[in-house]
Amino acid sequence: MKNNYDSIADYYDVLSRMVFFRAQVKAQIQQLSAVPANSTILIAGGGTGWILEELAKVHSSGLKITYVEISSKMLERSKKRAVKGNRVEFVHAAMEDFKPSGFYDVLITAFFFDNFSADNIRLIFNQLNALLKPGGIWLFADFYYTEQSGKRWQLLLLKSMYLFFSKISSVEAKTLINTEHFFEEQAYAVLKTDFYYGSFIKAIIYRKPAEIIPVLLG
Repeated sequence: MKNNYDSIADYYDVLSRMVFFRAQVKAQIQQLSAVPANSTILIAGGGTGWILEELAKVHSSGLKITYVEISSKMLERSKKRAVKGNRVEFVHAAMEDFKPSGFYDVLITAFFFDNFSADNIRLIFNQLNALLKPGGIWLFADFYYTEQSGKRWQLLLLKSMYLFFSKISSVEAKTLINTEHFFEEQAYAVLKTDFYYGSFIKAIIYRKPAEIIPVLLG
């Protein structure tokens, strides 16, 4: 199965910290203050679920979270997290197969889009965009590299990562796709941008445009 991290679920977090220290963690934690109280949240590809405990530190109750993860072993680990008074629905599915029951105030996609090919990114972005309410918040964090501003060590690390994960987790992507133009096309507002790990990790808080209500002139 593509993009499935079952084989490394038990040591994924350790591996991440060995390479990136806590940069991936910080990139996500520092976005959580943008999550409104009593929100409905969709987490796409949440991994081992530590983000649930961090959300509970920001809002100890009132959150309704849908947690979609393709890896059954990652999901097992996530279910053991202390979520306090928040409600979490765990869904074992690939994001492209997920059948939602409603719309969401907040989307969280951390180190998620880097798994997909360009064609699938477009499809999944459109799917997620349709699930976010007008005026909703999208917390995005991922690796960042461009040929114009990127450094050689970033490119070498990126190639090594894709080689490793293609063998271990059957990751379909062969290269990192810049997703910012998808948000620009949909007129998302950038509320905050932060860089980590020598600008190799980029975290952006987006806001979806509010729904425009037509005014009838008499």
